[in-house]
Amino acid sequence: MVPSAVDDVVPFEDWPSAARSALAFLHRTVGLDVWMLTRVQGDQQIVLHAHPFEAVPVGTAMPWDQSFCRKMVSGTGPRVSTVTAATPAYAQPLNARAERVAAYVGVPLVDRDGTVFGTLCGVSARAQPRSLARNLPVVEMTARMLSTLIALVGPQLRATPAQPGE
Repeated sequence: MVPSAVDDVVPFEDWPSAARSALAFLHRTVGLDVWMLTRVQGDQQIVLHAHPFEAVPVGTAMPWDQSFCRKMVSGTGPRVSTVTAATPAYAQPLNARAERVAAYVGVPLVDRDGTVFGTLCGVSARAQPRSLARNLPVVEMTARMLSTLIALVGPQLRATPAQPGE
């Protein structure tokens, strides 16, 4: 039996529970309306997990070339945009979903060799104060920890297509 003094730091059972907990942590500490963990597969960006989970259904696919995340990963867009309408890379949304995003935070998730697996991102329907940028180190560290897990279990994650409930 694990003593109660360490119950809150026991390792997660598996990748999905670690991912869901990371998103819930960011929702609580950083804020924003929705946090997502996505996977890039071909020309699609697929939602593997979201918090709150009912905000974006698992398995939702978006064209990668029309996403804020692609612009962030390529370096043409910043990792934090407190007002997307005032950020040149994000000011002209390429799809209807993006039109509802007034603030964005995103960080790449990568394999050990630096290959982009997907992204960790948060969005809000309302513009946010500039102070949101102070949370970027927390988001980056969370992404790095998730990337470490991806590197460890990556072959299992890459071997199967993204499915609801993955």
